[in-house]
Amino acid sequence: MPELSARDVGPSGIEIAYERFGDPVSPPAVLIMGAGAQMINWPDGFCLELVKHGLQVIRFDNRDVGRSTHFTEAPEPDFAAALAGDLSSAAYSLSDMAADTIGLLDVLGIARAHVVGASMGGAIGQMIAIEHPSRAASLTSIMSTTGEPGLAEGNFAPFAKLGPPPQERSAFIEWHVATTRITASPVLEFDLAGATDRAGRIFDRGYDTSGMRRQGMAVLATGDRTARLRSVQTPTLVLHGSEDTLCDISGGRATAAAIPRAEFVVVEGMAHGLPWQLWPTLATSIAEHIARASHKGAGSAMGSSSVS
Repeated sequence: MPELSARDVGPSGIEIAYERFGDPVSPPAVLIMGAGAQMINWPDGFCLELVKHGLQVIRFDNRDVGRSTHFTEAPEPDFAAALAGDLSSAAYSLSDMAADTIGLLDVLGIARAHVVGASMGGAIGQMIAIEHPSRAASLTSIMSTTGEPGLAEGNFAPFAKLGPPPQERSAFIEWHVATTRITASPVLEFDLAGATDRAGRIFDRGYDTSGMRRQGMAVLATGDRTARLRSVQTPTLVLHGSEDTLCDISGGRATAAAIPRAEFVVVEGMAHGLPWQLWPTLATSIAEHIARASHKGAGSAMGSSSVS
């Protein structure tokens, strides 16, 4: 699909790089990625699986990643100060990133979309449901959490051993594949070819370590969303992998518990990523949720379940 660019997006007036898959008259599903991740971290094959279900798919680079606007003039995030309560080094919050998404929909002339977010993108999706409920036809929150302190804590020690990302392309690819292995499922075959190809594309599109830190600070600046999530009426599906060590499954359970009538699904074998073996399963779950939201509204079936 051709990569496009939207200008003067949202209240911040930024530029956002995006792509569209499928028929533009089909129901729109906007995909929001996690911290430091580009739109291509939504794999092409996964997007096409959603298209098979009759959806129009829009994926985009969040601010501070890829080919969207980077906030290079912002102060360097001070995480120690932030954890002590001083958020003055935060350049923006998840509310601003949610407004970016709404601004992109405005540019595209889309009044309401089905919002699908992964990791930090799930948190941004939650903020859309909280602050822009009329724009979210449904919400799917994947491998995310509520922002409650101490909840869903992950094991980041393996990343520290890899050191910072190299500046040379081949070394960066090797480094990025290694980081992908850390978050990959321990029970599904690792897609080395796919990870290598994506790492090269990420390097070519622009990897911004400082941007990832600014996004991380935005998460801290936003804080715990639990109380606000209790007012959400958007039909919500919460998906979380059984093998996720970066965002513990407790985050998904808490998200589903906080949002009235949300459905919680444990995806067996999935860790903190979107492995090709699960694309059909994930796409089907999301498409069925969208169909229920479209035809039955907020009174759709609730509860917990498991898919594999």
